[in-house]
Amino acid sequence: MAESTPSAHYPAQSDRAASGRELFGHPRGLAFLFTTEMWERFSYYGMRALLVLYMTKYVLLPAQAGNVVGLAGFKSVLETVFGPLEVQPLASQIYGIYTALVYLTPIFGGLLADRLLGQRRMVIIGATLMAAGHFLMAVEPLLLFALLALILGNGAFKPNISTQVGFLYPPGDHRRDRAYSVFYVGINIGAFLAPLVCGTLGEKAGWHYGFAAAGVGMLIGLSIYLYAAPLLPPDALQKAKAAHTERQPLDRDEWRGVMAILALFIPTALFWATYEQAGNTIALWADANTDRTINFLGGTTEIPTTWFQAFNPFMIFAFTPFVVALWSRQAARGSEPSTISKMALGCFGVTLSYLVMALAAWHAGAGKASWLWLFAFFVIITIGELYLSPVGLSLVTKVAPVRILSMMMGVWLATSFIGGFLAGWLGSFWSRMEKPEFFLMIAAIAACASAAIFACRWFLRGALPE
Repeated sequence: MAESTPSAHYPAQSDRAASGRELFGHPRGLAFLFTTEMWERFSYYGMRALLVLYMTKYVLLPAQAGNVVGLAGFKSVLETVFGPLEVQPLASQIYGIYTALVYLTPIFGGLLADRLLGQRRMVIIGATLMAAGHFLMAVEPLLLFALLALILGNGAFKPNISTQVGFLYPPGDHRRDRAYSVFYVGINIGAFLAPLVCGTLGEKAGWHYGFAAAGVGMLIGLSIYLYAAPLLPPDALQKAKAAHTERQPLDRDEWRGVMAILALFIPTALFWATYEQAGNTIALWADANTDRTINFLGGTTEIPTTWFQAFNPFMIFAFTPFVVALWSRQAARGSEPSTISKMALGCFGVTLSYLVMALAAWHAGAGKASWLWLFAFFVIITIGELYLSPVGLSLVTKVAPVRILSMMMGVWLATSFIGGFLAGWLGSFWSRMEKPEFFLMIAAIAACASAAIFACRWFLRGALPE
């Protein structure tokens, strides 16, 4: 969509937010949105780290399952589709449904914000529901109600906190991509710390302590958000109502913005389908096909398989300052890549990472590959993620009509919903293919997605920002 005046597409900032006070070159509101998101992700990933263990080791066991309100009926519905379910398969199905809906409900949370309640109210409602859900997890009979509260709360919170980052910047401000990269660090700091704190408390001190820690984290995030309210811009809905445009049909340029996002939906879903192999087939490779021994303090030890999953979130907040600094230097020289070019490069980074794994599999043959191959894989795929995921969030705020911005952010987040299903399907080929061929297949899919994203520069010229 062609650039337009700030008054037409972005809500005016509040007096304090518009006062020009900045922190490290960005509006002060970014620091508070960053911290709010960090604590929300801490609560989400902390609870998720415990969920399957809690179900399989305690709440779904025969001695406890009968006390869970609604579980018998819910299990009966699942068994009509999947057949008889013992404890572990039932826990897996509940977990899968929960995580899928977490990425689907933001569409409806965004729609409610755009049409009725505004972004601020929806963030507060979402944070309150999630805090309640975490604390309800400690009450065994209310397991399903707790999960429902968390699903609805995430749907209300997630798209509306993300859109407010974009509202801090006027159209054409190149700091927006960098702002979303900083915001993305908050997500990964929370994801990194959550299993260490909530997981340890849940396993060592008791399940209730782990869930309570997640709930406290969410309340901290809500408190920070409420404190920061004067630094944040008004809701898009408030601006639209003042201009009497909230119910007007979308014009031609606005529809072009919507179509741009929808055109990028499938290639971005393919990115997530290939990226998410890191938690699926790459984990299997680390466990069975990787020499994980390492010399340490004069002796030899073995890296635990699960530790490789900590590489990515750690590298996110380690690499982000360097990526942001690179973009700043390029912007000063007038050579910073466009948003769409960054996304295409990010997807191509995933291609390179799986080519590394194909080479590792070919080099190892029937033996085991060095863990350094996996280290190189995570370095490259993390840089690719930094070029696509936060930049994609920024893109939505640039091209989506402001009157439906939160809903379109929810649609964009649903790329992870589709990508997750595709990742599982692609992973089913792991046991049927030779490992070098499997990695080459994943690399080829990522390359096609990269080419499709880059091609959108021509097919959607004028609708996408340069």
